[in-house]
Amino acid sequence: QYQPKARGFHLVTRETLQQVEDIDEIIFGFFPLFLQHTSASLSLNENADPDVRPDLELAMNHICPESLPYIHTCEGPDDMPAHVKSSLIGVELTIPIRHGKLALGTWQGIYLCEHRNHSGPRTLVLTAWGESY
Repeated sequence: QYQPKARGFHLVTRETLQQVEDIDEIIFGFFPLFLQHTSASLSLNENADPDVRPDLELAMNHICPESLPYIHTCEGPDDMPAHVKSSLIGVELTIPIRHGKLALGTWQGIYLCEHRNHSGPRTLVLTAWGESY
C-alpha cells in the first residue's frame, strides 16, 4: 500500500521494494505490480532528474484537461480526467528480476502517478516470483 500522496508523479521504487520480502533471493524471475484503483496509475520513467515529474504532470494535464465537457462529474472536476489518465498510462507493470534486483534501466524508476487532488491510500498487489538461489 502507498500512503496518500499529492497529485503528481511520485518516484516510489524504494517504497515499493520495501513491501516485498526475499526479492534478493531470486536469480531470475518477474515482479508484477498491480494498482487497484481507477484514478491513479503506475509507470516506469526517469529516476534522476526531478524536473521530469512536474513536466509529466504538465503534459498529462494538457492531454486530459479538467475543462472538457465531461458527463461524469459527480466526484469533482479532477475525477474524470483522472480516469482517462489512468486508462492511458495503465495500472500494472511487470519488471524482470535478475540476481536479486529489479532489472531496471540505468535511469528507470517506478512511479505512482496520482491523478486526484485529494486521494487516500493506494492499494498495490505485488508478487515477486522466479528461480531462487
